[in-house]
Amino acid sequence: MRIGFIGLGNVGGKLAGSLLRNGFDLTVRDLDRAVARPFLDAGARWGESPARMMEAADAVITCLPTPAASSRVLEAGDGLLSAMGEGRIWMEMSTTDEAEVRRLGEKVSALGGEPVDCPVSGGCHRADTGNISIFAGCERPTFERVLPLLTAMGRRILHTGPLGSASILKVVTNYLATANLVSCCEAMVTAKAAGLDLNTTWEAMRISSGNSFVHETESQVILNGSRDISFTMDLVSKDIGLFQALAERCGVPVELNPILVEIFKDGEARYGSREWSPNIIRRLEEATGLAILAPGFPAQMIDDEPEAPGHEVVPKGRG
Repeated sequence: MRIGFIGLGNVGGKLAGSLLRNGFDLTVRDLDRAVARPFLDAGARWGESPARMMEAADAVITCLPTPAASSRVLEAGDGLLSAMGEGRIWMEMSTTDEAEVRRLGEKVSALGGEPVDCPVSGGCHRADTGNISIFAGCERPTFERVLPLLTAMGRRILHTGPLGSASILKVVTNYLATANLVSCCEAMVTAKAAGLDLNTTWEAMRISSGNSFVHETESQVILNGSRDISFTMDLVSKDIGLFQALAERCGVPVELNPILVEIFKDGEARYGSREWSPNIIRRLEEATGLAILAPGFPAQMIDDEPEAPGHEVVPKGRG
């Protein structure tokens, strides 16, 4: 398959790298052409415009920071829709609003194309190795067509149902990750205030009922002091804002998420929108005068699982 990839940021660049590493015919594009240079040097081609990329590809993937950015790439004069045709595939790998992906998907379908929303989950370190998880919302025949692409970029692939279902699950799981991050911060600061050793605290949390994926990853870079997971506070705010909008549309009176929204709004005001998201712990460090640091933890997360072929995950009870 001939693949176009638009958006070579922290996640997109790693996903595109997996496609290139696995031998796919790849054309890339980003607002900053300089970030494309390593891909071009490795054999990818440069996409002159989204329309030209769609004309030359079987599928074009977008991985962009906001729903508005995706809309521009599709609907601008030289956007993907202007070249959409029978059997061509648009794959949206951004974290986006399910209502917006369905709106754009209807336009793709009306032109004979096949839309897929397929956001990823698991952190940049797993995107880099091809071991990340991918949700895919689309018709089953379309899923079968794109599964070889998805298994080249990710380890665990879940067909979530119709278009938009993957985006819903993505904002649900990102909400959970945010809640886990804030609770881990509060737990570690409280343990430190109580006089406990933070290396021991981290281990106790890891082997207990209090463990989570976020603790095993983000708590480590918090304790190192780098706080670097290649994910920023403004992106957290976007994701939990999407979750809040979803809950409100569905009539669910959520209580915890509005507090998380306010916490990250305050974090952005204090430290800047582009501060690493785990540095939300600084609010508590400053309030208590404590430094939540410990020796022996990495500055960045590295996936130590060897890359392995991806596979479809079948939901429990459906096998």
